[in-house]
Amino acid sequence: MNIASAAGAAGLTAKAVRYYESVGLLAAPRRDNGYRDYGPAEIARLKFLARARNLGFSVDECRALLSLWSDNRRSSADVRAMAQTRIREIEAKIAELESLKRSLGSLVAACHGDDRPDCPIIDDLAGCGHAH
Repeated sequence: MNIASAAGAAGLTAKAVRYYESVGLLAAPRRDNGYRDYGPAEIARLKFLARARNLGFSVDECRALLSLWSDNRRSSADVRAMAQTRIREIEAKIAELESLKRSLGSLVAACHGDDRPDCPIIDDLAGCGHAH
């Protein structure tokens, strides 16, 4: 299978597949003509990477997860710990986004949204509590 077909089968772009190859997460054998030849094992690996990346795991975390995936003697506790760490990171990001939402909501509520030039949103972005 060529790169475009492999990417499509895994729900990725060819650019993403090339990236995974460039960072050492995937190695596809080459045909006699030099083109990559993706088989079922590479497609499974690409699907694994796509799902892991969609869950927000970093490239390095994906590398570790791939290592655990291929290790039949792995401890599920190791995999669980990685997922729990990811959950904590997501929770922190959600808290940060909620704080941003509250801050922006307060600014929107304070803005009259009329034809006047006074705007608390602009004032806040400019770092001042009053109009210039």
